[in-house]
Amino acid sequence: MTTATGSKSFVMSRVFDAPRDLLWKCFTEPERMKQWWGPKGFTVVAASMDLRVGGTYHYGLKAPDGTPMWGLFTYREIVPREKLVFVNSFSDEQRGVTRHPMAPTWPLTLLTTFTFEDAASGKTKFTVRWQTLDATEAEQETFDSPQSRQSMTNGWGGTLDQLAAYLAKA
Repeated sequence: MTTATGSKSFVMSRVFDAPRDLLWKCFTEPERMKQWWGPKGFTVVAASMDLRVGGTYHYGLKAPDGTPMWGLFTYREIVPREKLVFVNSFSDEQRGVTRHPMAPTWPLTLLTTFTFEDAASGKTKFTVRWQTLDATEAEQETFDSPQSRQSMTNGWGGTLDQLAAYLAKA
């Protein structure tokens, strides 16, 4: 069993001009996720989802310079239209858990919680919460560092910008 570690979580929220049902589908239907998932400039090149407790979402991204990057979610809790909880890690094409390709002391696994709440005028508040799992001291220090916090803020900000642009066209 993995346990949450760390002194503080990374949390980011954004209100989207979309109903909760649609926002939920954007995170639970791989064909929708392919249209917006990942940092700005990245494109989804592969995706498979088994949306059930114990199931996975395995995806491949291509960076603007062509570098491939893989990720893996393993779902722990699914409350339709309200919450997704999963273990998040970098991966290889064969679904193996790997280190961050550019940050060797980045935590191997993160506990990720996505929440979806109704907001005024038919909008939806989305929140992402990251905390380390079974992190070493070096991994926890990397996760808590100001540089990593800024990188997480930028990465999630760009990803959520892409989601907002997708929703504007949906």
